[in-house]
Order: sequence, then C-alpha cells, then structure tokens
Amino acid sequence: MTNDPDQTSPDSVSPTTTDALDAGTPAASDSRATDALDAGTYDRVLEPRSENRLPLGDGVWHQISRRYIAVQLISTGAFLALVVAAALVFWLVLGQVWILIPAAIVIVITLWTLAILPRQARAYGYQLRADDLVFRRGILWQRMVAVPYGRMQLVDITHGPLDRAFGIAQLKLVTAAAATGVTIPGLSQQGAEQLRDTLIAVAETRRTGL
Repeated sequence: MTNDPDQTSPDSVSPTTTDALDAGTPAASDSRATDALDAGTYDRVLEPRSENRLPLGDGVWHQISRRYIAVQLISTGAFLALVVAAALVFWLVLGQVWILIPAAIVIVITLWTLAILPRQARAYGYQLRADDLVFRRGILWQRMVAVPYGRMQLVDITHGPLDRAFGIAQLKLVTAAAATGVTIPGLSQQGAEQLRDTLIAVAETRRTGL
C-alpha cells in the first residue's frame, strides 16, 4: 500500500477510512478490509523516472501480491522450455534449420519480458476514491483509467490452477464501455474477494442514489 506523504485528497480515499463509502459498504469501518487488500503486497507503486510520467496524485494506492511474480516466472518459464524443446525437435529430428531464427526471436523477447517483470509488477496499483476506482499500470507504456462505481456491471474473479497454488487471483471490472474495463492481476484471493464485495456494495448505492 502506498500513502502520499503530504496529504490525502477528499477524492482519493480508502474504503475503510471514508464516510463516502460507509453507506453502502458494510466492511468500510472494519480495518480487516484494508488488511486483506494490503497483505503481502508491495509497499509503493513504482513510477517511471521521466518528469512527463502520469502522476500518482494524492491518496492511498493498493498494490498486487508479491506472489504474482512467482506465478509469472513459472508460467513464462514453462512456455520458454516448450519453445526450446520444439525448436530442438524441428532442428535435430526433422532437419529444419530455419526454425532456429523464429525460435531465437521468441526466446529473446521472452527473456526480456522476464527481466522487466519485477518492475512491471510493482507498477500495478489501484486506488479507491469516493466516486470511482482508479487503476494504473506500466513503466514504458503507462495506462491510468478511472472506473465510476455506478457504471460497473460485473465484478468477476478468476484464477487458474497455478494461481490457486500460490493463493492469488485476478479481478475483472466490466462496464458498459469496453474501453473502461479493468483487469487487476495478482491479488490475493482474500483481497480479491474483499475488493469484489466492497465494489458491489458501493456500486449498488450509486445506482440507487443513496
């Protein structure tokens, strides 16, 4: 979790500390809600060094689980091993030397992806404000999107076998506009469930005008 060192904006607040979310969020006054969101996460959002970067602004930023890197390393490593094995079969067994060129390109790109993975993971962050959820990601190519609570149509949690083994999941927010949809990867399962329940409760209050 990342706190701005100077001040907290009225528009950038945690669901456990703001009166704006109290009406529709049963867990808003429970400190365990914040503990679930921040358990095992990084301590701050990693920003690009450029002065032209998208600013984080004020408020509290939550981050993804540190176990996300382990899952990605295993899955990407398995893909890399499969590419190497296929290339060797085509080359040594079938005599297809040309396969080494595309295989080498894929291997280099994959290794580069693994090298920057820790920085990419630390660049993920989300903020629960009074009227919307703000999600950011990326170091070289940054993206920051705000999803109004009242526009949310579906909050979905998914996790594969490897995710379950490491206790993480991804949460997907679906809105009427596809461009504003957000998928937050690498949340702890407890944190994903807590965030889903919070968002659903707040979204209901926004639709009913409470």
